Amino acid sequence: MAGVVVLLAALYVGFAAALAQYFGEVAAVAVAVGALSVGQLLYGHEVALRSVGGEVVSESEYPDLHARVGRLAQQAGVRKPDVAVADEPMPNAFAAGRSESTAVVCVTTGLLDTVDGAELDGVLAHELAHVQHRDVVVMTLASAVSMAAFWVVRWGWIFDDGGGGGGGENGQPQFLVAFAASLVVWVASSLVIRLLSRYREYAADRGAVAITGEPAALATALAAIDGRMERVPDDDLREHEGTSALMFCGVEAGKLTRWFGTHPAVDERIERLRALEAEMASA
Repeated sequence: MAGVVVLLAALYVGFAAALAQYFGEVAAVAVAVGALSVGQLLYGHEVALRSVGGEVVSESEYPDLHARVGRLAQQAGVRKPDVAVADEPMPNAFAAGRSESTAVVCVTTGLLDTVDGAELDGVLAHELAHVQHRDVVVMTLASAVSMAAFWVVRWGWIFDDGGGGGGGENGQPQFLVAFAASLVVWVASSLVIRLLSRYREYAADRGAVAITGEPAALATALAAIDGRMERVPDDDLREHEGTSALMFCGVEAGKLTRWFGTHPAVDERIERLRALEAEMASA
């Protein structure tokens, strides 16, 4: 974890140094990305719910689900979040919100049809661990400069008006430095952020076990959900890739997701949970 943070910091310091050579419209990108990041923190939970068709549900509608979330939140020492359900056959869940007061845990109807009992508790505890660790804030802040670099690369040639804020005869070389730095930072930070995301998923798995004390149940839930996800066509998975980073199980399609996905491979998560189970049994 510390190495990932140091690497991100080094990338961002280098990016800032390069952009210092070329202000003008590039500086406007930084301002715009800052505003987008703030907006994501303030309203991201609402956007996430809408993107999957999730709706906050009452205790009278889903009494068992509310009871589970309330009990697990108490065990985790966090405020009970809002509870939402998405009418979606794909089994999954996610947590969103910048703080305990704005947090929401959303499950799909497919998840409720796939797991129950201790397995469902494990999934809910995993999402509550994300709330506990404030992972939405962590990932939003970590992604901000990567987002800025992306827009500099995308709009770079539009912004290249002979140097913009770079000034004088050195405008074009300064722009090229900023553009090249943005390209490198965008690619490198995207990979590092995905590494950070995978680490946060492992941490949430451990957090779930700390809440429930049942690593085997979470491993069983992962296996059951992954078994159903494997039968989902790639085209359907791609429709949900925009929210994959939030989900309990990543929905990225393709063979490279083991190395470049937002989530660790399910078999690796299960292996770690089995090792944790053995460690707890021998303690």
